[in-house]
Amino acid sequence: YAIIGIIVLLVMVFGGYLLAGGKLAIILKSLPFEMIMIGGAALGAFLIGNDGAGAKHTLKDVGKVFKGPKWKQEDYRDLLCLLFELIRIAKQNPVALEEHIEAPGESAIFSKYPKIQADKESVDLICDTLRAATMNYDDPHQVEEVLEKRMEASLHHKLHSSHALRSEARRVGKDGVIKTMGSIDQPPEVLGKMIGGALVGTFLGVFLAYGLVGPFAARVKTVVEDDAHFHQLIREVLVANLHAHPTNICIEVGRQNTPTHIRPDFNDLEEAL
Repeated sequence: YAIIGIIVLLVMVFGGYLLAGGKLAIILKSLPFEMIMIGGAALGAFLIGNDGAGAKHTLKDVGKVFKGPKWKQEDYRDLLCLLFELIRIAKQNPVALEEHIEAPGESAIFSKYPKIQADKESVDLICDTLRAATMNYDDPHQVEEVLEKRMEASLHHKLHSSHALRSEARRVGKDGVIKTMGSIDQPPEVLGKMIGGALVGTFLGVFLAYGLVGPFAARVKTVVEDDAHFHQLIREVLVANLHAHPTNICIEVGRQNTPTHIRPDFNDLEEAL
């Protein structure tokens, strides 16, 4: 959809410009110089405002615009199956659970779900919470509060790239006007060309800001928030377990709290379990 959107954007904006009698040669002539100023200013400001890790994080996250969320509906089903097995063991034989949460990389249960096993953040969240459950907390809300703060911090960090792109979208755009105002005493034919060039620069800046960079920032934010539901599902199920609900109830609590578009079907989940 991102690729289709970019194609529609280019065709509609520049196609409409040509149909209205505009000359593409004017834009092409100004494009290299304006892009040096606009793009260079945006890149420089981005590097000043971010450290090396933040810059790499943002560039990596741009790929999410085209890839979409990491976790698909079948991954949520697999996660519920994984949690079902772990909780069932925890209730039947807590000692047998230790080998799975202390060495998840070697666990026979985790190895059934390689995509989840390869995600360190998800595995750590599961193992740390199950480990906390063995400490016999008097109040399960203590664990729930710790999980909530942990996930809020993680989401805030992951949204950094979206905030950085939004900042760049607000920066790009208006360099050519300065040069024009400095030549206001020139003849109309000279001044007209300079005003045209300035407006081309403004047009390109607005086009990049509102047509590409801004939507990229919004899409990255949406993808990050969609993927955050995966960890929220872990929290819902394991907190329900801390409240001593039966295993199948814990799993259903997690399933019901998953957004509709990624929620596993009840019958499919039953069959998988």
